[in-house]
Amino acid sequence: MQNQLLKILIKNTIHGDLMDGFLLVDKAGDMTSHDVVAIARKNLNTKKVGHAGTLDPMATGVLVLGVGIATRLLPYITDGKKAYEATISLGSSTHTDDKESDVTFKASSEVISSITDQKITEEISRFKGIIKQKPSSVSAIKIDGKTAHARVRAGENVEIAERDVVIDEIKIINIQRPNDQIQVEISVTCSAGTYIRAIARDLGDRLKVGGHLIKLRRNLVSPFTLDQCKSIEEAALIPISEVIEKIFPIRKLDLSQSREISFGRVIEQNPQPGVFAAIDNQDNFVALLENKLQASQMVAAPILVKGSGQ
Repeated sequence: MQNQLLKILIKNTIHGDLMDGFLLVDKAGDMTSHDVVAIARKNLNTKKVGHAGTLDPMATGVLVLGVGIATRLLPYITDGKKAYEATISLGSSTHTDDKESDVTFKASSEVISSITDQKITEEISRFKGIIKQKPSSVSAIKIDGKTAHARVRAGENVEIAERDVVIDEIKIINIQRPNDQIQVEISVTCSAGTYIRAIARDLGDRLKVGGHLIKLRRNLVSPFTLDQCKSIEEAALIPISEVIEKIFPIRKLDLSQSREISFGRVIEQNPQPGVFAAIDNQDNFVALLENKLQASQMVAAPILVKGSGQ
């Protein structure tokens, strides 16, 4: 019987059923976010891998992968703050608002040379705060279950409505003028859902010279930073318990509470509204808890329980 249990344990480990955690990856260029996920699935021998926040193939930097039940925690990371360093090319526009497609407009040399550094700085500053932004039609945004870029490739005319995004900080790092273009290096800290190539496009439109993105590196997917990341080949699985307190407020459970939650039952309410991560007396992740009204009483109900199959 003991040998049989050991075989089951080994089988589960091989297939990833006991693997729960995060991989912090510094994505290389010329590969999709899904390519990175596919490599992780192969390396860890499990299908239970997802990512938080798509990076375009040309982009590099922070890509957070969730493994096992950590995939269910990814939406809370995806909704967090992001930070980027980017290079915008002013003087021409492209179909995809980045360097990955054909040029659709090119300004004259005279018009480009008339754009001063001061004018660029003034226009960049207007992006700070809550702004309306129209994502590129060639994006990962889903429309009726199908991504916008897939619809464009299929020949559809795609229009995506403007949406509010928050630019907490946007700064110019450097301005250069090679050939018939102006290259503007910027750093941006922003809300989830912000498209940096849309900033490049809109800056070019405001200056009436066209603009597109030629370089993008993500430095932050809150709370994870670039210096924590490694290549997909070198990234090691980080247990949920080591990072959970950076994502959620923590509620420590006693043995009785842990048992109740493991059966999907409610316990006494959390100290404040919002989602709490529950950990046991050995600091292991147990569940996500949220206050709910039940029979005229406020209680903490599990919305995700580790090991429950939810």
